[in-house]
Amino acid sequence: MAKVVGIKINSFGKVYDFDSGAFVLKGGDCVIVETEQGLCFGTVAVPPEACGERLSDRPLKKVFRLANEKDFAQREKNLEKEKSAIEFCIQCINNLKLKMNLFVVESSFDGSKLTFFFTAEGRVDFRELVKMLVNQFGVRIEMKQVGIRNQAKMTGGVGRCGRPICCSLFMNTFEPVSIRMAKDQNLSLNPTKISGLCGRLMCCLTYEYKTYKQLKKKFPKIGKTVDTSKGQGRVIRHNVIRDRLTISIDDGQEIELPLNDIIKKQETE
Repeated sequence: MAKVVGIKINSFGKVYDFDSGAFVLKGGDCVIVETEQGLCFGTVAVPPEACGERLSDRPLKKVFRLANEKDFAQREKNLEKEKSAIEFCIQCINNLKLKMNLFVVESSFDGSKLTFFFTAEGRVDFRELVKMLVNQFGVRIEMKQVGIRNQAKMTGGVGRCGRPICCSLFMNTFEPVSIRMAKDQNLSLNPTKISGLCGRLMCCLTYEYKTYKQLKKKFPKIGKTVDTSKGQGRVIRHNVIRDRLTISIDDGQEIELPLNDIIKKQETE
C-alpha cells in the first residue's frame, strides 16, 4: 500500500500530499518533489502514513529524491537571488513611483523564474517594471497582486496571543470574519484588540463562534424581562461559558444568577 507524506514547499502555505514511494522519511527531511511547476525543494511536514480514503481521485505525484549537496547549494543560490531581486525591484518601484508594496520574491528551484508578490489598493501598471526586471535578471518574471491577509500569511509574525499567527502556521483558506462574531462572544469591540497583524478582524474569532451561538440559544435574549427571587428584572449580560447571566432588577441593582435558576423559575409558572 502506498504511503502518503505531507510536504511543505514554502515556509508558508498549505502542506501537499505526495507518494513517499520507497523513501524512508521523517519530519524535517528535505526532499525534491515534482509539481506542475517542475521540480521543487520541500520539507517533510507530516511523516509518511498508510494511504486511506482520499477526497481526490487524482493520483499522487511521487517524491523525486532526497535532497543532496547540489540541491542545497542551488537553494542557497536561489535565496541570494531572491534577496537581490527584492532590493532591485524596490529601487525600480521608487524610481517609477508605483503605488505598490512589494514584500516577497520567490525563485523557482531551477532559477528560471522569479515571482514578485505585492499588495496595492488598486490596479497597477507594472509593464515598465517587468521590462527592467527582465533586463536585470534574464529570467521569466511573474507579478502577483495579493490581499493584505495573504501578505500576513506569507510574511508571518506573532499574534497578540504570543503564538505565530494562525494563517502562517496551519490555515489553508481564509474564512469570512464579521464584527458580529466578536459581539456574540462578548469581546471588546475596540478594533485594536480584535484585529490581527493584517489590520483585518482576527481569524480566531471564527473558532468558537459556532459554540457560543449554540450555547446562547438556551439563554433569554438581552433586554428580555425575567422573574427572579429578588423580583422582576431585565437581562443585560450573558456569561455562556459559566452558564450565568446578569440581570438588572427594578431598583437598579445588578445581580448574577445561574441560568438554571431562571429556567426553573419560568418553568414553574
